[in-house]
Amino acid sequence: QRLCKLLIYVSALLSSLILLRYRLLSEMSLRTAAWGFGARLRGVLQPSTAAVAARRAFAPAAPQAVQSVLEAELDSIRAAGTWKGERVITSKQGPHICVDGSRGDILNFCANNYLGLSSHPEVVKAGVEALQKYGAGLSSVRFICGTQDIHKNLEEKLAQFHEREDCILYASCFDANAGLFEVLLGPDDAVLSDELNHASIIDGIRLCRAKRFRYKHMDLNDLEEKLKESQSSRLRLVVTDGVFSMDGDVAPLKGICDLAEQYGAMVFIDECHATGFMGARGRGTDELLGVMDRVQIVNSTLGKALGGAAGGYTVGPKALIELLRQRSRPYLFSNSLPPPVVGCATRAVELLLASNEIAQSMAAKTMRFRNNMTQAGFTISGSAHPICPVMLGDARLASLMADDMLKLGVYVIGFSYPVVPKGKARIRVQISAAHTDEDIDRTVDAFIQTGRKHGVIS
Repeated sequence: QRLCKLLIYVSALLSSLILLRYRLLSEMSLRTAAWGFGARLRGVLQPSTAAVAARRAFAPAAPQAVQSVLEAELDSIRAAGTWKGERVITSKQGPHICVDGSRGDILNFCANNYLGLSSHPEVVKAGVEALQKYGAGLSSVRFICGTQDIHKNLEEKLAQFHEREDCILYASCFDANAGLFEVLLGPDDAVLSDELNHASIIDGIRLCRAKRFRYKHMDLNDLEEKLKESQSSRLRLVVTDGVFSMDGDVAPLKGICDLAEQYGAMVFIDECHATGFMGARGRGTDELLGVMDRVQIVNSTLGKALGGAAGGYTVGPKALIELLRQRSRPYLFSNSLPPPVVGCATRAVELLLASNEIAQSMAAKTMRFRNNMTQAGFTISGSAHPICPVMLGDARLASLMADDMLKLGVYVIGFSYPVVPKGKARIRVQISAAHTDEDIDRTVDAFIQTGRKHGVIS
């Protein structure tokens, strides 16, 4: 089309030149005519600003065949009752929140804010001070010009907290899990993973070239069989969540460590749902079960109990941490954690190093909810952990009940496939140290009212 326009304009120019020559149009010079043609030509070859703006305003649509596939997949998710909407919170994170479209104060029993530190005044103040002193971000990765003294200080405190030799920070624990296995394990090694480990562990293991063995969930007999099968490997790493986030059950770490030592393997745990509140001092499941000196590698997060912002880390032997700094791709190719996040997390860790009072307050509140819900007739998965899954089985039922709970002023979410296995839908309730007994009792009452409405309890 542009070529046709170009030919038309060329013809027009030639005609103009002929007319100029024979009609002696003194008022229009050849240069003026040529300039006019050049402007028209530029308009063809170079679209106007308005045309460019109009084009940018509308992104190109997907081809019809692709659009049909996408829409069909979305329709199937809706039909299955597993659609995951996003509610909009219009206040800071805490036990009481404001939710767009809901009136009044809403009880929040859905966040990973286990210790209530996400909005703790001292944590917030530390973040503001770090922002003012160090800026919004580093605009760089760590090894170029992205390491500040606050990053090193936080790594030292986390290593101290977990009683390990060294620590390395990541943008998230997902990145920490993605960055570990590829560096540590090669084709001559083996990794033995619990079948219900977190998705980030599964993805991290896929990146490495080690031989992979998946053992049945928390099944020590099956783990031993896999250890026997992998005896020819150079290095073997047993990998497990410390606490399994969907069910709230705790890995049998003592038995895992016994088997690992018997067969010459190392032990790795992901402590995202344990750091800060499990164990007498909140160090995690390894402290709870008395195996802190027998677990070699721990990955965890700053995005849950430790301030709730963002970030993850690995703690372990100094040689391993140094190797990760040299070769871990998520560390080498991701921007440093922003100073406000580092400031908040550092203060959260300092509070926990100074006192275990907050961590100890969790147990009684957790058991209050679990016992009252069980007495009302609900099935609660896991044991003695603030993750309290209310098991419902049906995805649509879980979603409807969660919506009805919100109408009663309680924010909870239904979990369904692919987050949990098919037929295992649930509402995952999470207790926080910031919840009061009255908050817990009000939530139980709302569950009873909603459960009776949907025939879950009598």
